[in-house]
Amino acid sequence: MKPVRKKLSHETPFWVSGVFPECFFITVCTRPRGVNQLANKVIWNGLVETVQVRNERKIWDCRLLLAMPDHLHALILFEGEKRMVDVIKDWKRWTARTLKLNWQNGFFDHRLRNQDSAEQKRDYILENPVRAGLCTRPEDWPYVQIW
Repeated sequence: MKPVRKKLSHETPFWVSGVFPECFFITVCTRPRGVNQLANKVIWNGLVETVQVRNERKIWDCRLLLAMPDHLHALILFEGEKRMVDVIKDWKRWTARTLKLNWQNGFFDHRLRNQDSAEQKRDYILENPVRAGLCTRPEDWPYVQIW
């Protein structure tokens, strides 16, 4: 029997003031894991375009996007009226329909509380293809966009 995955809350805790945009480290996975759906030029260009459009429309402010073969990482600031979970769900629905991606349900998020935390996550994201043995230096990985 498969273990039941615990649902993560994406709600803003009561102690967050809401005075400034909240930055999150986001991970979104495809299914099945281990199959390359994301690390190819056509899909990557489509993903970058959808993120850029949402940046321009101020739906979010994505600062970093990196695609691995079966998941992607991003650093995104959320400031608008819509809840983060709804923004991500809408984006996943759009990319599933237009780019024919098969996303896992849900996503992982981690609120970044300070500049040091943001820099650590940025470095973690950029080193991910190196750790996976897909390239030898972060700057060699073609599926990364920094805004």
